[in-house]
Amino acid sequence: MKMRKVLAVCLVLMLAMVSLVGCGSEPAASDQQAADQPQESLMVYSGAGLRKPMDEIGQVYEEQFGVKIEYTYAGSAQNLSQIELVQEGDVYIPGAMSYIKSAEEKGLVASKKDVVYHIPAIAVPKGNPANITCLADFAKPDVKVVLGDERSAAIGKVAQKMLQKNKLVEAVEKNVVSKDATVNEVMVHVAMAQADACIIWEDNVQGVDEVEIIEIPAEQNMIKTIPAGVLTCSQKLELAQQFVDFVASAEGKAIFEKHGFKVVE
Repeated sequence: MKMRKVLAVCLVLMLAMVSLVGCGSEPAASDQQAADQPQESLMVYSGAGLRKPMDEIGQVYEEQFGVKIEYTYAGSAQNLSQIELVQEGDVYIPGAMSYIKSAEEKGLVASKKDVVYHIPAIAVPKGNPANITCLADFAKPDVKVVLGDERSAAIGKVAQKMLQKNKLVEAVEKNVVSKDATVNEVMVHVAMAQADACIIWEDNVQGVDEVEIIEIPAEQNMIKTIPAGVLTCSQKLELAQQFVDFVASAEGKAIFEKHGFKVVE
């Protein structure tokens, strides 16, 4: 009889231990639901020349808020055409204010904030073999010039207007060997010494040893403002606004400054 009681007690203890092990190995229902829940994300259209600071901003934002930023990098006009065509996405950050204004006119932007300045500059290969000193030198014989495509890249549109402003369009046009869709492609041509000069954004030269920068005098230049806008097609308007606010915050601007930009106060 006593042996039966002992066996019964042992059996109860064994069942209890199995039960406890089972509880420890199975995640709680709430934990399992959290694990199965897909991570929140935002789709951000950004000018190609902003990749370095925007990549870092996206990483910092994700660490702080748990929201993944999925970028589409392209020329500002290309991005605007894509937004208009597919009516998808959450935030638009082009290389110049004119693109946001165009988007606003089309009813594509709900709100915007100014972030930093984009300052055009002349870039030449290291050593400046063609001895370029100013915009007028773009018209010298045998000088190879690369520009951004004014139909797709913000820097191309700005460069064209600058040449018009300084009455250099016809004189320079005969020396243009390429018009590229993004400012990054323009930079590659000059860094590889496939061109003698180009017009890029001053901040693009940050950390590029193969390229030298020549400032353009203020009276000849056309400094632009980079805005960040919330898209009306966004299905996450509050989250999109939070990201735009972060980009335009002191923390976001500090990241831009680190990459050579001058911030809008």
